[in-house]
Amino acid sequence: MKLGAFSISLSVKDLGISKEFYEKLGFTVFGGDTKMNYLIMKNGNSLIGLFQGMFDKNIITFNPGWDENASPLDSFDDVREIQASLKKDNIELNSEADPVTSGPASVTLTDPDGNQILIDQHR
Repeated sequence: MKLGAFSISLSVKDLGISKEFYEKLGFTVFGGDTKMNYLIMKNGNSLIGLFQGMFDKNIITFNPGWDENASPLDSFDDVREIQASLKKDNIELNSEADPVTSGPASVTLTDPDGNQILIDQHR
């Protein structure tokens, strides 16, 4: 199963303070918009999303169809294929992609320890 780019999406209290902290760890702004209350930061192949006021808990994020530079991959598993495989393995999904559509869609699930996982396909 090809899940694509991996990042952690952090629920932060103050976007500016978090941005400054992660810059001190060598991260630079890669995407996002402070006016929209989120930034994507990058350090090498590591990606961190900082989100203020968008969700309560941190989320493990995968982006099928993208590499860690948000560049399209030639070959990837569509989120609907991933969803079908997860369901076949009896993994409970919190939200599902419409299986008859194509293009952008997402699936959410929770691991055994309560960690939220987002599989978010942008293309």
